[in-house]
Amino acid sequence: MLRHFVDLLELSAEDARLLIDRSIELKRAEKSGNRPQWLSGRTLGLIFEKPSLRTRVSFEAAIARLGGNAIFLRGEDVGLGTRESVEDFARVIGQYVDALAVRTYSHSTILELAAAAEIPIINALSDESHPCQAMADFMTIEELRGSPRGQRLVFVGDGNNVARSLSVASALLGAEFVLCSPEGYQFPPEFRGRLAARFPGQTINHEPDPAAAVAGADVIYTDVWASMGQEHEAVRRKEAFAPYQVNEALLARARSDAIFLHCLPAHREEEVTSAVLDGPSSHVLQQAANRLHFQMALLVWLLADMPG
Repeated sequence: MLRHFVDLLELSAEDARLLIDRSIELKRAEKSGNRPQWLSGRTLGLIFEKPSLRTRVSFEAAIARLGGNAIFLRGEDVGLGTRESVEDFARVIGQYVDALAVRTYSHSTILELAAAAEIPIINALSDESHPCQAMADFMTIEELRGSPRGQRLVFVGDGNNVARSLSVASALLGAEFVLCSPEGYQFPPEFRGRLAARFPGQTINHEPDPAAAVAGADVIYTDVWASMGQEHEAVRRKEAFAPYQVNEALLARARSDAIFLHCLPAHREEEVTSAVLDGPSSHVLQQAANRLHFQMALLVWLLADMPG
């Protein structure tokens, strides 16, 4: 059965749970020196229209550790929708690779690929969502704090693609999600509608006051204030988000054992201070490392039958 990994809104709670469990299992196997070659002979295509460190390297390492290999192409090498149609490209590339991970500006490009392709399409980041990041983040939360169910995750910053995917992952895994952002930077109505339709009765929590938002928080998460493609808004956003910096004073309002996460790269002394980013509550390096282990589990889920 052909599967895609495009948007967490399309993932079942059961599969979300399975992917987290398998990610942790594969990480444990790695530490014991066991690297099952489940994807021997398989090829993962990578097409990135945006720069990347963690996403690219973790995907290339993930397929290699499972016995396969990767082919990387920059967006300008392919010209999706310009040099040739997305549909034509999807039908051709599917004859060369076994799965395709795409990092792009427009989420519609990933949807078009998934509609036309006969191989799994993976959303490696779009302007709408970042599902691989969110799932690896919940793997990290589980390792550090146990089951996410009932835990309070507060995202301090813009209602961007990372925040959206975290809100969906929270609903799938039973966590409470709070978006703490200034007016004008909440989730867009279209996304709120889709989230409400997928999870009827689920409360969409928005708290504009950072101190109130982080009270009782188990996890505090932030991201850059201006993402790739928003550089022209950087000055305006810096002014709007200045009161939303995650610093030691804000962290102190959360639970004493709260953890801090950031998807990186971070703009130190903007959305987060170095004292927090390098402090004892921060687990951003473990979080980054888990991108590899989640992506291994994802590739096996998409391309092979993993033993139960």
